[in-house]
Amino acid sequence: MALTHTPLCDTSFSAPDFSLKGVDGKAYTLEDVKGENGTLVMFICNHCPYVKAIITQLVQDAKALQENGIGVIAIMPNDTANYPDDSFENMQIFAKENGFTFPYVIDEKQDVAHAYHAVCTPDFFGFNKDLELHYRGRLDDVTPSRAATAETKRELLDGMLKIAETGQGPEHQTASMGCSIKWRNEDAA
Repeated sequence: MALTHTPLCDTSFSAPDFSLKGVDGKAYTLEDVKGENGTLVMFICNHCPYVKAIITQLVQDAKALQENGIGVIAIMPNDTANYPDDSFENMQIFAKENGFTFPYVIDEKQDVAHAYHAVCTPDFFGFNKDLELHYRGRLDDVTPSRAATAETKRELLDGMLKIAETGQGPEHQTASMGCSIKWRNEDAA
């Protein structure tokens, strides 16, 4: 497991479109998941300890965002041939076991991960209603070795709610960190 941090938020970046197959068998586009107050596109996977450490809070926060008019989608970008824990069938199980209320889709060709410049799982992209990037931070400060406490700030939730209200993300954002995306051909990444 290679620990990777996300780069700083580039507010000139606009959300690229996509059409990806969800664990429910439907194809989802950016337009399908776009919320009236913003959109959260996140890259996650089933096997990464960093994702597993936050998944319960992530699902709770995603539901709260959806209740506030923010669209949410999770994209699994990893090479499933070399990482079978991230297979489509295991994605279906992972989504069901964790009670996902948002689409969980597979990026089999990894084109979408490349278009978004995603680097790790989890990697969060928070867009305003005009699909301009205003959040590229972490969920919170929980890691596989650090559990949530009463002082844990809900950075992603608060950041996205600010975007929904003002169209702008928080000035201070802490990079997300997680397992590097498992590219099919490392030379192409």
